[in-house]
Amino acid sequence: MSESTTATTVLRAHAEDAYAAELGALEATDDRPRPPRWRLSPWAVTTYLLGGTLEDGTEITPKYLGSRRLVEVAVASLATDRALLLLGVPGTAKTWVSEHLAAAISGSSTLVVQGTAGTPEESLRYGWNYARLLAEGPTRAALVPSPVMRAMETGTLVRVEELTRIPADVQDALITILSEKHLPIPELDSEVQAQQGFNVIATANNRDKGVNDLSSALKRRFNTVVLPLPDSLEQEVEIVRSRVDSLGKSLELPPGLESLAEIERVVTIFRELRSGVTADQRTTVKSPSSTLSTAEAISVMTNGLSLAAHFGDGVVRADDVAAGLVGAIVKEPVQDRIVWQEYLETVVKDRSEWTDLYRACRELG
Repeated sequence: MSESTTATTVLRAHAEDAYAAELGALEATDDRPRPPRWRLSPWAVTTYLLGGTLEDGTEITPKYLGSRRLVEVAVASLATDRALLLLGVPGTAKTWVSEHLAAAISGSSTLVVQGTAGTPEESLRYGWNYARLLAEGPTRAALVPSPVMRAMETGTLVRVEELTRIPADVQDALITILSEKHLPIPELDSEVQAQQGFNVIATANNRDKGVNDLSSALKRRFNTVVLPLPDSLEQEVEIVRSRVDSLGKSLELPPGLESLAEIERVVTIFRELRSGVTADQRTTVKSPSSTLSTAEAISVMTNGLSLAAHFGDGVVRADDVAAGLVGAIVKEPVQDRIVWQEYLETVVKDRSEWTDLYRACRELG
């Protein structure tokens, strides 16, 4: 299969591939100082994330809609010897930002450790090819480097996703790496020393079930940047619109969002249920157990786009988003269903322009 054919069949390209033209344009025009082994200067990295127009007229699309200062702090942290921790509730684009930071700084976002309850220490340090270990004994050839070790050797960024899902004793394997910038290999009486350009971007949240607190020693090794939920309805609607448009193209779904009306309704519902009060501050509502993040709003709208494309006339309407909306809100069958039914009857029903959405949700029971 040719490279071009492969590119067209990939469901979601890595950031450095999907935005290769923008990164190339920034690299060609970037004349500012760059830290060792950085592909772009800190200014260009920030421009790549937040968008802008270059001197040659190239448009850089925004990857993150939020505070410029937060992005600048994150980028500046990575230019020092301190690791970066992106902290926030689920759906605040932590993984998205970490991927694009790695793509812009190191040219690759693929050195990743995915944190889970079963992540072993070998994922952060190194493991062994046991066939070679038994045949040859402990040798460098029998050693299997982790993504962290490979990043240290090449002077690049490594991403540790969902750090707080990793057991606490495994998390602490990062302490020596982050403080001493070397990884001991006692079996070989050797070590790996981090090259210039090495650093770690970790993401974490403390809202979901199954998270583990970070030790004080590990927290001290990170500069923490808290990514907030979108400030305004308009900002969150734009985030959802741009991501749904991008996902729709990769899934080859015809464009069906002729207006922002359905997105605005879904985002409004999520924001009101998250905050516990309606937008006009007149009615208090209960909040469900689910986080109702921006990422979940994107999922609801993408599912609605698929329903409209395959089972409707291609235009997303209330009937198309209702099922996804209920599924995102009602995670606990009893408690959340009560919360949702009360919200339907006290808020949605009273909004005359939402009659179609009220009917569609009621028909789902």
